[in-house]
Amino acid sequence: MDGYRIRDESKPHFVTFTVVDWVDVFSRSIYRDKIIESFEFCKNKKGMILYAYVIMSNHVHLIIQSDASKLSDLIRDLKAYLAREIIKMIESESESRADWILKRFEFAATSNKRNEKRQFWKYGNHPEEIFSEKFFWLKANYIHMNPVRAKIVSRASDYLYSSASNYVGKESIFEGVTLMTNPIINPLNSNWMAEINEW
Repeated sequence: MDGYRIRDESKPHFVTFTVVDWVDVFSRSIYRDKIIESFEFCKNKKGMILYAYVIMSNHVHLIIQSDASKLSDLIRDLKAYLAREIIKMIESESESRADWILKRFEFAATSNKRNEKRQFWKYGNHPEEIFSEKFFWLKANYIHMNPVRAKIVSRASDYLYSSASNYVGKESIFEGVTLMTNPIINPLNSNWMAEINEW
């Protein structure tokens, strides 16, 4: 499964899916919406527990767990489904960049024998086990601040394709996020107020 192993399948993990060559596929909302649709399916049919996520233009960060099957199988199936469906959409939709994007995927496939014709996701993801509540909030904050660091929004909860809005009680594009309680903010950190304001 992308060359990595998950040691404890029962625990949540921080995972990143990156499009090959950092191609900005998800700059179009139609493809971001396909990811949200797949979250709904995986939650309802595959036992996915999603604690945090963000969909950026060329990568997706998740804190994910499975209560129905092996987490590695869930991640593999989710990635395979998204790659297959989004490539189909690129081929059939009025995508002005289709020729360029598909050529990037075809070129990426030539460097790996596991691919048939096209490679969508970059190999070499390394899931990180969430071993404590403090580590969870460290990773959740990293996920939610991605659009702020990219200067897309000034507050994390204003970014539509992220679970930050779920954590501050705002309306969300995906209501199926499982919320952790008691966010950890370190008041001894001189930036703690700015950190709260960025949410």
